[in-house]
Amino acid sequence: MAYKSNSAARLLCSTALSICAATTAFAQNVVSLDPIEVQRADPLGDAADHAASVYVSEAELERAAMGDLKDLFAGLSSVSVGGGIPIAQKIFVNGVDMLNLAVTVDGVSQNNRVFHHASSNAFDPGLMKSVRVDPGVAAADAGPNAVAGAVVMETVDVADILEDGDNFGGNTRISFSDNGGTATIATTVAARKDGYEALGYFKRASGDNYTDGSGAEELGTETDLQSALVKLAHESDAGHRVEFSAQKASDSGLRNPKANFGYTGSDLIQYDTTRTTIALQYENTNGGGMWDPSASIGFSENTVDAPNYEDSQGTTRTLNAKVQNVFHFSDVSTLTVGADFINQTSNYKDGTTFEAEEEKTNFGLFVQARVEPTERLKLSGGLRADWQDFSGAYDDYEDSVSGLSSNASAVYEVAPGLTVNAGYSNVFGGIQLADNYDLWDRAAYSPTYDWDYSGLETARSENFILGADYAAGDWTLGAELFKTQITDARSDDGNIDFETRGFNLSSTYDWGSGFARASFTRSEGLIDGELVASYYLLDYGMPLGDIIALEVQQELPNANLLIGGSIDAALAYDTGVAYTVEAPAYTVVNVFAEYTPPTSLVNMTIRAEINNLFDVDYADRATYGSDYGDLYSSLTTLDEPGRTISVIATIEF
Repeated sequence: MAYKSNSAARLLCSTALSICAATTAFAQNVVSLDPIEVQRADPLGDAADHAASVYVSEAELERAAMGDLKDLFAGLSSVSVGGGIPIAQKIFVNGVDMLNLAVTVDGVSQNNRVFHHASSNAFDPGLMKSVRVDPGVAAADAGPNAVAGAVVMETVDVADILEDGDNFGGNTRISFSDNGGTATIATTVAARKDGYEALGYFKRASGDNYTDGSGAEELGTETDLQSALVKLAHESDAGHRVEFSAQKASDSGLRNPKANFGYTGSDLIQYDTTRTTIALQYENTNGGGMWDPSASIGFSENTVDAPNYEDSQGTTRTLNAKVQNVFHFSDVSTLTVGADFINQTSNYKDGTTFEAEEEKTNFGLFVQARVEPTERLKLSGGLRADWQDFSGAYDDYEDSVSGLSSNASAVYEVAPGLTVNAGYSNVFGGIQLADNYDLWDRAAYSPTYDWDYSGLETARSENFILGADYAAGDWTLGAELFKTQITDARSDDGNIDFETRGFNLSSTYDWGSGFARASFTRSEGLIDGELVASYYLLDYGMPLGDIIALEVQQELPNANLLIGGSIDAALAYDTGVAYTVEAPAYTVVNVFAEYTPPTSLVNMTIRAEINNLFDVDYADRATYGSDYGDLYSSLTTLDEPGRTISVIATIEF
């Protein structure tokens, strides 16, 4: 395994030298930690239904470009990512598994029902230009399955890469991390001419198993990642823009049989996972008045191929389409009307003759109004109607269900700088697909196994948000209460009622040459009104308790430096549930320094990072099994990497 990493490192070094030799002057751009700047760039960022939205800042996107989803959301206590490797990283928003949110990438819905010991959220942060999380309450135009909110991701465009007036350019990023000897290279090339645009992106990462904070090797954590994006677009003088994008990411490596567990003594197995997303979008960039249409059609597929149960392969697919028009009654009052369609399948094959599949098709109509009756009041409200057809894997089971969904949000300025906001949604969840590896049960236990669809119910959720924000000079403060209830949720043990509740606190301070942000989230998950262990929360939540996040950065222009760091912490948490233990507290410190050379090499940025500075031995609170400790020999938590020193060079051309 060492040969693979050393070869990749030599390749990256030679590539870096050749690019450095060709560099020319380029101005330094310091990106901000302030998510407000990203929110302002969102056309709907000022709407009442976005008052509780969480935006990933420019600095966080930049920092995570050569990392993973844990790096992307590291500064947000309300979004927790557990698992030390991408295939194990599950995302929880206010304690809710992202499986219960409507997730889109470039307008394409993502089908996340895969093997429950693996993640379907292995998105490459290096592709992203914007990431927004709508916790709990989501607008009607967010699409179906917004049971506990929505996540909206957009990949980079040519305009994000090229400066005004440039028609060709790009960047190359090269990194090396000592823990695991992981080498990564990513290149983006962009071009445009006469309204036509083209962009290409490719990333390759290779490395060995990392060591945890105790110095022990974490088996099953080697890096073997590839990611690619192709984007083509044309925009006419009248503003008609058509954009095609195709992306693919793959992860192949030796893993623990249950990839989100630590090593338990079993032989490692080869996991081959692939995520594909294809999108075609239309919009009128000059749209306004009573005619501002947009449309999209897309396909996504996620495959997990691992010989857990013979030669098992699980595949989830989604085909979706959406058309809508925005009626602009004024600069601040709009009405969005549209329709969407989505077909999803969850398929399992055992490598021989057995195959099982569940399928659902959903057609929806929606309307969402966003208005500002006065300068101090913003309102948003919407309705959805959904019709769903479901086909089971066995006994020719079929069902058709339908339901209405509603949402309402309000923001009111009580006094200068002080606003309060509230949101509520009641959402039709329909029938969820099973994790495709769960369909293996029928094959494993023979055709007599009692796979009973007769008890399936239509899920429905209620979401509540109540918050306040205060801004005074360079300070902003925020507080929020949240609650999500999902009734008749599908589980292996029949229908359950799931609930998560808690609060968020946040504070930011901007002193011009620097910025700091702190946040605190407390959440707890319940099943049928009772606190339970993480096993019973599977696919719905995680017992997280108290999570703390802190970020800070300072610009030193005279030294061409940007320095900063972050803290990721969790307080001890004990649910008091039998057969569990107190999840231990931890505090992890990360630091960085970023240098832009003067004169002839100013188009290069060199960044040095030390993550887990004090070599803490821990498993992230969002990692499965934290509440079981060492009670069971068959369950070992997947610990995070120990101290990791990384060097990242970015060259723009």
